[in-house]
Amino acid sequence: MTTNLYERARFRISGDRAILAEYGTGVDQVVNDKVRQMATLITNQKQPGIDAVVPSYCTLSVHYNPLQIGFPELTDLLWSLESELDRAEIPCPRTIDIPVCYGEEFGPDIEFVAQHNGIRVDEVIRMHTGSAYHIFAIGFAPGFCYLGGLNPKLHTPRLETPRVRVAAGSVGIAGAQTGVYPLESPGGWRLIGRTPLRLFAPERPHPILYQAGDTIQFRSVSADEFQHISRLEIP
Repeated sequence: MTTNLYERARFRISGDRAILAEYGTGVDQVVNDKVRQMATLITNQKQPGIDAVVPSYCTLSVHYNPLQIGFPELTDLLWSLESELDRAEIPCPRTIDIPVCYGEEFGPDIEFVAQHNGIRVDEVIRMHTGSAYHIFAIGFAPGFCYLGGLNPKLHTPRLETPRVRVAAGSVGIAGAQTGVYPLESPGGWRLIGRTPLRLFAPERPHPILYQAGDTIQFRSVSADEFQHISRLEIP
């Protein structure tokens, strides 16, 4: 189905201080680009009363102060900005190389992913590193990236019962998505590997290594390489 970028957004009230603008459905890079363009335009407006702009897959959440700007004014502003998409200069996408040690203690679910899809573990690694992944959104935790482009032969359901603790850097699969846990946290994705990189470091000038719109390329490394990179990453 062809995405109609000229179809007007649909708006939903999201609590008493936010509006959710919907620009499409599902995982669609064209729609996601429009969301990021709209986020750029509204941020550049520096409109009094707008506190935060949060892009996602196909929606844009705008948090505002209702004492400074009303819901009708905000929807009018968003509709008017849709006619100015051509002047929205979103950052050029970068390709971020992420080394990953797959399997064993780094990826305890890789055998399950292989068995579920009727393939070998080495094929899981080959397929997972063989795609470039578009970052559709960052959320859940600082630096957690939701990636599109996972090979259909790797699609695997998430855990029925989430883990209480997932190590920082863990790479997982849930349904048709893959992603990386930047911080230790609970999680229900199937873990297939781990990166030694610190994906989120608040002391850095840019705490997160990537942003929505960038591309991630995973690269398989050995356990020795993992340990070597880990030592370099210690602040």
